[in-house]
Order: sequence, then C-alpha cells, then structure tokens
Amino acid sequence: MSISGLPPDEGRALRDALGDWATGVAVATTLDPAGQPVGMTVNSFAAVSLQPPLVLWSARHGVPPFDAFELADHFAIHVLSDRQQPLSDRFARVGGDKFAGLDWQPGHAGLPLLDGALARFQCRVAHRYPGGDHLILVGEVLDIARGAGAPLLFQGGAYRTLAR
Repeated sequence: MSISGLPPDEGRALRDALGDWATGVAVATTLDPAGQPVGMTVNSFAAVSLQPPLVLWSARHGVPPFDAFELADHFAIHVLSDRQQPLSDRFARVGGDKFAGLDWQPGHAGLPLLDGALARFQCRVAHRYPGGDHLILVGEVLDIARGAGAPLLFQGGAYRTLAR
C-alpha cells in the first residue's frame, strides 16, 4: 500500500477516473521575481466564496513556473473560450517564453492579462495551502472582466466543447 492509500498501480486508474470529470480550461498568469510574465494552463479553478469574493486553483510542484506562483502576491485566471485551444496548448508546454509574440496588458500589480477570455479574475493571494503534490492558491478577487462565447472544456484526456 502506498502512503496515499492506493496501491501504486492504482495511480493511473485514479487519474483516469478523475479525468471523467469535465472541467473548464483556464490560464493562470503572474510575474516572476524578475518581473517577467509567466503562466500555465490549469483546470483546477473553482469558486470558494461570494462574500468575500474568493477563488482557488492549484499548481503542481516542480512544474515551471511553479516557483513564481509560490512567491507571487497576485495572480490572474483567464477562463478560456472554445476558440482559445491554441492558447491553452501554448501555456501547457513546458519551457520557453510563453509570452513571446503574444499581446498582453498589465493589470493589478502588473499582472499579465490576456485578451479574449470568457472571464478573467485578477486576484490577490489570500491563502496558500499544501495539497499533496500541489499548492492550493486562494485568491481574493480584485477585478473581473467578461467576454462572450462558449467555454473550452477538458474531459477524458481531450478538449471538448459544449453542444449548441
């Protein structure tokens, strides 16, 4: 039995079962300690509270740019539309400057903000919690912006879209 309570060979089964849950796709962005924009694709975004306005997401330890998010005081979450799969793919890649050639604007505390998202949340880090191989970041929402369209979804190891 592994420490997690599941036999080691069950890890893949757990991952596959969790993959049955359809999630939205988002990009989290912040600035690294040198003031450079960084970001990653995430599907762990969720609402926590309306009063005060809180959201959460989790970053996996050791996956760049984990260190920047671990140290950041602010982050932005961009909920992607079904037309933004290339943006999701760009920020899911490991390594390289994901902002090279990409238009973005500075937001609260200089946060890199991407255009075209269905929803965008600019947040101040309110809490950090250890969560196994992830760090759970809870953010106080400072500003929101909304776009139009349908969400980009991920389920069963593949991108999905809503039927219209």
